[in-house]
Amino acid sequence: MATMQRERSATHDLAGAYRAIRRLSEALVAPLSEADATLQSMPDASPAKWHLAHTTWFFETFLLRDHLPGYQLFRGDWPFLFNSYYEAEGQRIARANRGLLSRPTLAEVFDWRAHVDAAMERLLADERHQALVLLGIAHEQQHQELLLTDIKHAFFHNPLGPAMWPQDPVGVAPAQHLGHGGWRDHPGGIVTIGHAGGSFAFDNEGPAHRVLLEPFALAEGLVTKGNWQDFIDDGGYRTASLWLSDGWDWVQRAGIMAPLYWRDGQEFTHAGWQGRDPAAPVTHISYFEADAYAAWAGHRLPTEFEWEALAQGQDPAGGNQLDTAAPPLPTGGAGLFGDCWQFTRSAYLPYPRYHPAAGAVGEYNGKFMAGQWVLKGASCATPRGHSRATYRNFFYPRQRWQFTGLRLAKDL
Repeated sequence: MATMQRERSATHDLAGAYRAIRRLSEALVAPLSEADATLQSMPDASPAKWHLAHTTWFFETFLLRDHLPGYQLFRGDWPFLFNSYYEAEGQRIARANRGLLSRPTLAEVFDWRAHVDAAMERLLADERHQALVLLGIAHEQQHQELLLTDIKHAFFHNPLGPAMWPQDPVGVAPAQHLGHGGWRDHPGGIVTIGHAGGSFAFDNEGPAHRVLLEPFALAEGLVTKGNWQDFIDDGGYRTASLWLSDGWDWVQRAGIMAPLYWRDGQEFTHAGWQGRDPAAPVTHISYFEADAYAAWAGHRLPTEFEWEALAQGQDPAGGNQLDTAAPPLPTGGAGLFGDCWQFTRSAYLPYPRYHPAAGAVGEYNGKFMAGQWVLKGASCATPRGHSRATYRNFFYPRQRWQFTGLRLAKDL
């Protein structure tokens, strides 16, 4: 009887989590017009409408089509539009052309979502599908963050500087200038890294394995916008010796002189152009910039293993993360999670004994393990509860439209 009650509770919690995540996606786009939701400002970004549709395609394809007897696709020609990169699922529209999809309309996408959600109720009650449902939920949470950062990038290119939400004043932590935040020491030694099972994780988080660390320390606080302004004022973007060769080439070719969204004491936010708070964490920087700043500061970026070793035992749902449909805003605070994803100097590579999952879902992470860098933590646009100490985010070194920042490290 106790086992049956636990199983019922687990399926109930899963169904509740599914419904809550699906509602949040729709709440996030509530302020957008049809035109807003169709915008695509660059190939790295996707329209808000596409994110709503793609996450629905994921549930329809990998759960309803494959596991619900008799299920018929809502529209047989839509998988071509909303498959992202799954080669096993066939041809798809070019990523850079997603913004050309004026049809289906936003209302039609909402109808599709409702149709899929109704059909999913039958699978949510079956514990055999729990692992795949959890993957779909985590996948939609990732796209919620992408939706927010993609629409921010699109609105930034509008000369009117439109606001998605009105500014909601939030208190910020006192400024943490370089060296004033203190350090968290770690003695080094052999530590276990990676997810050991027992709960949901992406395949790239495991297997758990041992790593030897030398003694090190991580800064208590994230690097702030005030810190970054000091870097700029000291000629950080004009000093070649601070930069990796590829980074210096990127700075020169692109004319980079500040983080993305900065201008004359202001920065662009989901609430439009706002004054910059020097006490808040700096965000929207590339790996190249983070590495150059660390060199300027006389320190370095942490490895992903160092970061994870200190994060073990901390509450991953703490800090400033996304709870509801409200404007994400880095505010600063204690703990390793929240505000911004933190660059490490670790290349995104498979762990020892890593094997991708079987089937099309095996394309989720493994095939991207080349030329990217690992980020740890969570951002103000990360749905709370999505991240954990073992979580491995990853981006190419030039990318900075996400809420990316840094925390310094040093050797002991």
